Amino acid sequence: MKLSTKSNEHNIPEYSLTGDLLSFLTCSLQYRYQNKGALPPSRPLQLWFGEFIHGVMEEAYTQWTLKKTKFPWDWLKDIRPIEEKIDRRMQARGLYPPNPKYFTPYRDVAEETYNEVPPKRIISTRIENSINLWGKHLFPLMDSAEVLIKGLRKMPSEDEINKRSEFYCVNGVIDVISSLKMSSSLKDNLIIEYLEKEEFYNENHLNSEEEYEIIIDYKGMKRPKYDNKTLENKSTWNYHEWQILTYNWLRSRQNNSKKIIAGIIFYLNELLPSNEDLLVIKRDIINGKTDVEISEEDRELIENWDGTEENFPKLSDSFKLDRSIRIVEINKNKTDEALSEFDEVVKNIEKSTLNESKGKSIKNSWRADGDNRTCDACDFKNFCNKQGDNSFKFLTIP
Repeated sequence: MKLSTKSNEHNIPEYSLTGDLLSFLTCSLQYRYQNKGALPPSRPLQLWFGEFIHGVMEEAYTQWTLKKTKFPWDWLKDIRPIEEKIDRRMQARGLYPPNPKYFTPYRDVAEETYNEVPPKRIISTRIENSINLWGKHLFPLMDSAEVLIKGLRKMPSEDEINKRSEFYCVNGVIDVISSLKMSSSLKDNLIIEYLEKEEFYNENHLNSEEEYEIIIDYKGMKRPKYDNKTLENKSTWNYHEWQILTYNWLRSRQNNSKKIIAGIIFYLNELLPSNEDLLVIKRDIINGKTDVEISEEDRELIENWDGTEENFPKLSDSFKLDRSIRIVEINKNKTDEALSEFDEVVKNIEKSTLNESKGKSIKNSWRADGDNRTCDACDFKNFCNKQGDNSFKFLTIP
């Protein structure tokens, strides 16, 4: 009896927009150890913040749809139970708050909360601000949350003979998809007011009877620096725009999607910047590397600040709101450029993977190219190719 041979397996590499592509752009060697080597960071600060914020905001929206709790929400009564629920869920997965200081009082938190039981954390006040400043405008526009999207693209490769697959899969999770109809009542909605300030939004000639979508992403970080004159291709500012534009491409290929008219990124740390965040904001403002207009009062407070927590400036709500929201224009040319950039990232990941499979060492296959802040928090800095570099130092006042 003749037995048929088993066909060769065809594995399509799968890349996540944040877990793979953005991680590789941050530092390819760190990406190799953490993502492909399954070596989790010992101080998962960004991971914990991101997971916690996304979880609480999604649960807050669910609670709002059920109860329609009026704003502003009370932290102890309305928000704290949601935090506890998400905290327990994360701890079950082995994710714990990375540092006790996130459970202690903070300078920009009201005096009466200093001795609260339970103590109010930095992250708690950021979430409270996110819900009460943005949630009341965002929740009524939301159509769905945490939407998984996937799509296939042709595998880019410098080595056509040895490439692993003809295609690769790109996936991501859209935090929020907002459904918007021009004829509906949008009075006093701050998000719409920000959209209407954008030139491209007003030039779209939107039909009052049609329904449109907005892609929204939360970031548990400060707004990246921006310099229109010397903006380098390798910048966090561009990476975030490419992410939104790639989401646009993936979402538009789904059968139930509507026309996407804009993307919005919320940088939630801007609603309560830490001492270190404000040092970087101060440096960006002094060096002209910000796209956000600032009032003379806020500029004076920041420029005269001595960098200490004791003299932390009381900034205006309008300054915090302006810095926390970023509108991303959606069009075909920008989307094609973003997809091309991510194809290039995939090509570089595949090239490094192939080099390692051919016997090259990890450090010779993957570049150590993180910035100073990435390196400072990295567990692998003492034995990577940057060993002995003087760049590992704490941020100082400019």
